This record gives sequence, structure tokens and C-alpha cells, in this order.
Amino acid sequence: MLSEQFIIEAKLKRDKVADFSVFPFNLSAVANLDNVRFDPSITFFVGENGSGKSTLLEAIAVAAGFNPEGGTKNFSFSTHASHSDLDQYLRLSRGIKKPRDGFFLRAESFYNVASEIESLDSEPAFAPKIIESYGGKSLHEQSHGESFMALMLNRFSGNSLYILDEPEAALSPTRQLTMLVRIKELIEQGCQFIVATHSPIIMAYPNALIYALSETGLQAIQYEDTEHFQITKQFMNNHTGMLRNLLAD
Repeated sequence: MLSEQFIIEAKLKRDKVADFSVFPFNLSAVANLDNVRFDPSITFFVGENGSGKSTLLEAIAVAAGFNPEGGTKNFSFSTHASHSDLDQYLRLSRGIKKPRDGFFLRAESFYNVASEIESLDSEPAFAPKIIESYGGKSLHEQSHGESFMALMLNRFSGNSLYILDEPEAALSPTRQLTMLVRIKELIEQGCQFIVATHSPIIMAYPNALIYALSETGLQAIQYEDTEHFQITKQFMNNHTGMLRNLLAD
């Protein structure tokens, strides 16, 4: 049966890799990767810093046609070429339906996306300014969290592919809950999300497929079994005791 989801699977072309001892192939998540399947609605990558979440997510985004620094597929700017060449070793399996639109969000380079929008809008054009589709207010004149919510509420639309790298970096807990509501709306409109996150709030999205990245590679895991959930729960249930032990002389 033919699938209508946008990205079904990413497979590492292991026979093309010359040396698994060099970056990014020496990352456990990559070295042990064969293929990773995606949920039609939302898939999360979770794991410790340095586990390879962002590297793998970036490679998937670039292989899907997005600019390494983020934005829509129409963005082609580059301020600092720091991405790996892992995308060249990934084969994406796609469904029969193409996304109407999409966006690759990198929390660390969203400032550059905002700057590129202002640069493009400063040039003479007959079409409406790009910023109008982001709510009409300069992203630089908003806080990081406000600009990201403007992106989600105004620029994101149905039947699209969204790849998000640590979106919680810009958002308060309340805004993260707002983000979950918006994700639900967009999924109901036919969107697919692939998200790397540390947030136990965001990864709690119901029925999501969660992959934990560790020294043994990728493993599908239940939300309650993630380290993020367990540590957060333990801290909230006994923060006084945990702090006493952590900060003891």
C-alpha cells in the first residue's frame, strides 16, 4: 500500500561511508544507524547533549531539500558553513504525496533566518513582503519566543513538513503548551513533524514516536521511559531532597 506521509524512512548508505572513525560517522547514533522510520504525524529525537540529535536532524532536513541554516526550501543563504555532509549518505523514502510547504527551524540560527527575511524585503519587489506571512512584524523586534510563535501561528500551514531542532530553547513552559495545541491543529490539517527536543513537555505529545539516541544508537521508547520524564518527575516530587544531595558540601 502506498503511503501518503511525506517522509517514511531515512536509511544510511553504509557502503558509501569510507571511515566510521571520523565525524559525523563516529557518533553512536550514526555509527549504529541502518534506517529510521517516521511516524506520519510526529517523531521525536531525544537524548543527551552530543548524542547526535541535531546532526541527524540537520542531515534529514538537508536531504529533504531545506537550507542547512533553516527556513523554507526557498532560502539559500549561508552565514557559516558548519553542517556535516551526512545528508549525502542518507536515502529518504518518501510517500506519494508531496508537502505543500515546509520549514526547518534551528533555534541557534533563527536569528539568521530573520535577518535574511529583512534583507530580501529591503529589495524592490512587486510581491508582498515576506514578513507579511510571518505576522507582519519584524522578527528582530520581538523576543526569541515571540518570533518563534509568530512563525508557528502565521507561517506554518496545512499539508506541510516541519523539521524542528530544539524549539523549546525559545519558549517558556506556557508557550510550549501553546505550541502543542498548534502542533495538534497542524497535524489535523495533514502536517508531519520531525523534532529534536530536550523538553519533557513537548515530547509528551500523545501517541508520538520517540527515539532515544544513546551510545547504542537509536531506540524507540515510551514517553514515561525517557530520562527526561523520569528526572523531571523525580525532581518535581522531591526537589528539596534532590537539591540537598546535589549541593551538599
